[in-house]
Amino acid sequence: MEEKPFPAWSWSVEQCLKEYNVKLDKGLSTYEAEKRRERYGWNELAKEKGKPLWRLVLEQFDDMLVKILLVAAFISFVLAYMQGVESAESGFEAYVEPVVIVLILVLNAIVGVWQESNAEKALEALKEMQCESGKVLRDGFFVPDLPARELVPGDIVELRVGDKVPADMRVAALKTSTLRVEQSSLTGEANPVLKGTDPVFIDDCELQAKENMVFSGTTVVNGSCVCIVVSTGMDTEIGKIQKQIHEASLEESDTPLKKKLDEFGSRLTTAIGVVCLVVWIINYKNFLSWDIVDGKPANVRFSFERCTYYFKIAVALAVAAIPEGLPAVITTCLALGTRKMAKKNAIVRKLPSVETLGCTTVICSDKTGTLTTNQMSVTEFFTLGGKTTVTRIIHVEGTTYDPKDGGIVDWTCFNMDPNLQSIAEICAVCNDAGIYFDGNLFRATGLPTEAALKVLVEKMGVPDSKARNKIRDTQLAASYLIDSSTVKLGCCEWWNKRSKRIATLEFDRVRKSMSVIAREPTGHNRLLVKGAVESLLERGSYVQLADGSLIPIDEPCRQLLLQKLSEMSSKGLRCLGLAYKDELGELSDYYSESHPAHKMLLDPANYSSIESDLIFVGIVGLRDPPREEVPKAIQDCKEAGIKVMVITGDNKSTAEAICKEINLFSKGEDLRGKSFTGKEFMALSPAEQIEILLKPGGKVFSRAEPRHKQEIVRSLKEMGQIVAMTGDGVNDAPALKLADIGIAMGINGTEVAKEASDMVLADDNFSTIVSAVAEGRSIYSNMKSFIRYVCVCVCVYIYIYI
Repeated sequence: MEEKPFPAWSWSVEQCLKEYNVKLDKGLSTYEAEKRRERYGWNELAKEKGKPLWRLVLEQFDDMLVKILLVAAFISFVLAYMQGVESAESGFEAYVEPVVIVLILVLNAIVGVWQESNAEKALEALKEMQCESGKVLRDGFFVPDLPARELVPGDIVELRVGDKVPADMRVAALKTSTLRVEQSSLTGEANPVLKGTDPVFIDDCELQAKENMVFSGTTVVNGSCVCIVVSTGMDTEIGKIQKQIHEASLEESDTPLKKKLDEFGSRLTTAIGVVCLVVWIINYKNFLSWDIVDGKPANVRFSFERCTYYFKIAVALAVAAIPEGLPAVITTCLALGTRKMAKKNAIVRKLPSVETLGCTTVICSDKTGTLTTNQMSVTEFFTLGGKTTVTRIIHVEGTTYDPKDGGIVDWTCFNMDPNLQSIAEICAVCNDAGIYFDGNLFRATGLPTEAALKVLVEKMGVPDSKARNKIRDTQLAASYLIDSSTVKLGCCEWWNKRSKRIATLEFDRVRKSMSVIAREPTGHNRLLVKGAVESLLERGSYVQLADGSLIPIDEPCRQLLLQKLSEMSSKGLRCLGLAYKDELGELSDYYSESHPAHKMLLDPANYSSIESDLIFVGIVGLRDPPREEVPKAIQDCKEAGIKVMVITGDNKSTAEAICKEINLFSKGEDLRGKSFTGKEFMALSPAEQIEILLKPGGKVFSRAEPRHKQEIVRSLKEMGQIVAMTGDGVNDAPALKLADIGIAMGINGTEVAKEASDMVLADDNFSTIVSAVAEGRSIYSNMKSFIRYVCVCVCVYIYIYI
């Protein structure tokens, strides 16, 4: 095959099939697959050769202070030996000092080798993310469990819900109306991504914008499809990340403490050497031997024995002046520091990280899961009041999937009006999500946005007072938990029993909505719809008021609704429109697949017409909210002189809104020159990039890919900054490895991120980083004080000796 002139995502499916010389219904032949494997190799990540043990051991002694101590141990041993020879005694006591020095150095070397051997585990963790097998079309037949390592470019692969993607592939055909893939660990995007088959006509395309591509290591969460393999092994996106991690490990630089200790060792060596030389030279008169004749000195002779004697004295002074206990004291300080940090939920994986954290000048933080809770929640919802000109915005408290976390502000509507009942019904029934408890957190099954809607329903309650009291008593008694993990959502269950779901019209990217047909208590069917607000308004004919009356949507009403949508979106909220329809025509008495109108539901092309003449109910605003303690932590960083930069894979408007909310930026602040997408920043010249990074104040970089994060960290390090980088996904691993100190999330972090990091946060909380920095500064200050003490002691000792 010739080199491909364009990226696969910009090709049509037909062009891809032609380029790879394969048919969608036949696949590759076994012979052709073997030929391509000879060219492209196996579909697996390369195993990087680690450093041999002997090299790791030698590197532990490549340190100025260690070299000084080695020389001191050797000289101490020689002096002890010579002293034993001269006195005809060679007791062990004479060798205590050199033996102790060597034991200290060996212990430090063992710790260093252990840390180095753990450094490359991130690459092994990447391999664990790879799929083991896949359903592949070969010789016209599907092989259900072909080993993933045998895939080659051009292979036809079928993916279903729950499958892990075995290679980078171009989506060729959808077998369901919707295909969603969970790729947050690779891109940092919080929500599952909707995929399709249409080409993307952008040459330099961001990873998040490649909507017709699925990537190795990601997971299908909704739908099924047939794909064409386009990249395998090290050519996949996850393979590129492995290369970046390996390159970053080669760029690892000395910690600030090691640099200062090397500088201290060099100066100490020079100072002690000069002093010893002076001590030896000022005794030059004692090198001479005089014969006494008639009581007067005569016949001056040079005495080699006396010269050697005073040289040994000078050397002994040098050995005594060298602080042999310094490495042990430093190691002890760092070890005690790790214990203190562990109590504050900061688990240190490498001892030098304790000191590096204290020197940090810039914190580059991921947004999702670190600054935010990584749990979608409804913040507010909007409906019309008694007139089309009267609006109601109802605020909701709570930032997690725990139904008891917060509630609805000023909620006195126990007897919910018809409009609020419609909102609760749609959120509960037009929903496929669930909630479970993992022992630490309430988590979502299905789409995070749908789980947040179910939590909203629990906070709203139900209009039936008897049912409401029964649900409340059950909640108080059972605390929501059916068993060790399953969460009982009583209000949602009540709505689902009341409005029995009998059919689903799945989401698609054309109409941007999904809906369900539900049998109402009255016996007739109702269509419950949720989706993009603009799309529902285009197909909507009426709007429901608070009292349940229906008013035709005129232009002023439409503009009012769009204005409210704009206001909610500007706050960084993800907005969903809610609507319903009572007049369903042929489907009004639909009950099962045997109904004559069932054929209408088999063709997704009919869904838009079914979802027409809708009755618009309201808008729900959701977001991944910031953690409550983050604004204060940001303020503490500013007061401590630490610059904070947010680097996220999320979209620009959401990132900016969150940064304003956590007080990284003030609410009215102009963000020109402070907010960039990764692509925008990389397009600037190096001089412009440095100028932006040098400017005071916070920065936010959105839509950042792994290479963008790594380049930002590299630029900061080249400017002399001590950089702490936080992250939780595979996409963060290269930057975590390159940063002076990489900080991974312990709860939501991937194993790849944890292994690439120097420190792990047990609570995934940004404020923990700030606490750890304060502890690191204290430890660093203590070590500097000890080194000053050592210097003073050395000077006093030399002065007394002289």
